[in-house]
Amino acid sequence: MSDDRALRAFHNARLKKLQKQGYDVGAAFARAHALHQSGLASEAQAACRDILRKVPRHFQALQLLAITEYQHGRYEEADRLLRQALTVEPNSVAALTNRGVVLHELKRFAEALACYDKAVAIQPDCAEAISNGANALAQLERFDEAVTRYDRALAVRPAYPEALSNRANALFHLRRYDEALASCDEALALKPNDADALSNRGNTLTHLRRFDKALASLDKALALNPGLSTAWMGRGNVLIRLNRHGEALIAYQNALAAKPDNVNAMVQLAQFHERHGEIDQALSWYDWALALKPDFADAISNRIFTLDFANDVGVEEQQAARKYWWQHIGAKIAGKSRFRYDIDPDPARRIVLGYVSADFRRHSAAATFRPVLQHHDKTQFKIVCYSCSIAQDEKTEEFRRIADRWVDAGQLSDQTLAERIVADKIDILIDLSGHSEGNRLGTFARKPAPVQVTAWGHGTGTGLPTIDYLFCDPVTMPVSVRGFFAEKLYDLPCIITTEPPPPGLRPADPPVLANGHVTFGVFNRMSKVSDEALAVWTDILNRVPGARLLMKDGSLDDESVRAGLKQRFAAHGLAPDRVDFLGYTPREQHLAAFAKVDICLDPFPQNGGVSTWDALHMGVPVVAKLGQVPVSRLSGAILSSLGLHDWVAASATEYADIAVAGASMPEHLRQLRHALPTTIANSASGNGERYTRAVEQAYRSMWQGYCRTRI
Repeated sequence: MSDDRALRAFHNARLKKLQKQGYDVGAAFARAHALHQSGLASEAQAACRDILRKVPRHFQALQLLAITEYQHGRYEEADRLLRQALTVEPNSVAALTNRGVVLHELKRFAEALACYDKAVAIQPDCAEAISNGANALAQLERFDEAVTRYDRALAVRPAYPEALSNRANALFHLRRYDEALASCDEALALKPNDADALSNRGNTLTHLRRFDKALASLDKALALNPGLSTAWMGRGNVLIRLNRHGEALIAYQNALAAKPDNVNAMVQLAQFHERHGEIDQALSWYDWALALKPDFADAISNRIFTLDFANDVGVEEQQAARKYWWQHIGAKIAGKSRFRYDIDPDPARRIVLGYVSADFRRHSAAATFRPVLQHHDKTQFKIVCYSCSIAQDEKTEEFRRIADRWVDAGQLSDQTLAERIVADKIDILIDLSGHSEGNRLGTFARKPAPVQVTAWGHGTGTGLPTIDYLFCDPVTMPVSVRGFFAEKLYDLPCIITTEPPPPGLRPADPPVLANGHVTFGVFNRMSKVSDEALAVWTDILNRVPGARLLMKDGSLDDESVRAGLKQRFAAHGLAPDRVDFLGYTPREQHLAAFAKVDICLDPFPQNGGVSTWDALHMGVPVVAKLGQVPVSRLSGAILSSLGLHDWVAASATEYADIAVAGASMPEHLRQLRHALPTTIANSASGNGERYTRAVEQAYRSMWQGYCRTRI
């Protein structure tokens, strides 16, 4: 007799004995079930345990007790009981499905999927098991498979709002936002007050940049379920985009309070602190998120971006963080992707360039690569732009006109985008984002083009062995640090250039001549304003009688941001009434505002880039300090490329001395102000055509190298 048959015989014999003793196990279980249905969980548990003392392998009692343990959040005990139940009835679809639900709560998603798969193998039309299996696939980030399985569940049960809502979430992660929104709307047509579906709808609308509708949907979700963490998260994301930073912080805090292990909320809190220049707090939040989920791609990339702002982090540590991304994310992707290139390896032919960016629009990063795209020699290069953002504006139309081919890739998954790039026969693929928001490093990890380059948007290295080259310059990345990078480094006249001001915008005389006092300016993102820089700026203003500081950034439209800066200045000993603030203005007015400034003070450790070029184009000199890492040497590289070495400091003391000395020479400032536009126009770094020829020479060299070696 097999073990199973023996156990079953023993079980049946025990039941017969109990029946002879007057114990009706069926009635006992019916009573336990009725207690549970009446909401008397403790009494139901006691009744089930009483049954199991008498009949240890009573399947229904084991399963009901497991359900009550699950409802009380005791997932390990619920799993133990369901495993025991499944030894009694191994093919119970209900027990397999219930165990999958418990394993999901324990974050054992692969095991949960196995339970659902077995349940569906036994009962192919079990919509709940099919849909729950899709949920497990989504947690395993196998979103394409998840969508397929949701569709299978909906074929069995078309009116299944939970499956429709969860399907929307999977489509969202595949960047298929229009389809995700439609799936949410189908779910809500069936169940109008489904808080989860409303939350998913709000998050999708945010990515479609329909912020008012997104906020309304999220607020309705929270009215129905005030403890819904994802809705609080979504609300914070909308409010950030609406520059309502104080309210956004409260929303993120509520998201974490509702779900203390919500790693997404931790990342958003980190980004909030990073935007406000609170770098140590930001890094702490990223570290907590990664302690819970070491392979969380958003946390890894955002931590990389934030490390560029840290004062005490060197190149080796920065690049090690990028290597961590490759080890935990990129290598797994690359291991599943192998593309063959149907490309003519002729070193002299016209090269097909593919530019990938989420910033083909009104964005500071776009100002750094637009001159290159504008000045390409179309007889030698064909330009394909892969636009990875839903947001479009008049600048998008300019890029669209520049491109020989335009691909809207904002709703393409990384895999689908890679397949499109291979089909387009791209020779050299250029990443314009690095680890910044909207990046498609998941596509570059798949190596869909024979030569891959990273440049301009976040040009500090990616850590991807699949990216062959990184554009740089000798000042930004000196020889001493080049060995830390995954990419080969290729020098340009300067790591970045930028577009000139619109025609008609010319430098005015320095305002000190009319005001009688010097005005220093900081026109950078407030996330770059470190306490180290604040201390030096305070020293400068205290050394220059009557001097004022003008700070300008879109985040300064928020009163809480301005108040925070005033407090920080006061802590360093500067009277807050010596600091003026300006918020967002369109680009032309932004550039015109430099007329209010005599000398710009570059932040550190992370320098300006576009803001430095903007100041110089408008005739305003910039004081910069060379640091140890690329982002802390960027302004020094720009100034050096124009021969303005006297404005570049090697230390904080020298930085302050340069600023104070410059403030004492109004006539020199006037002469420099009117000479700078010509200096820029005649330079290899500031002249768009000359800069682009250097870029094209680099591309030709890279292409010829590939044609020689085919690797």
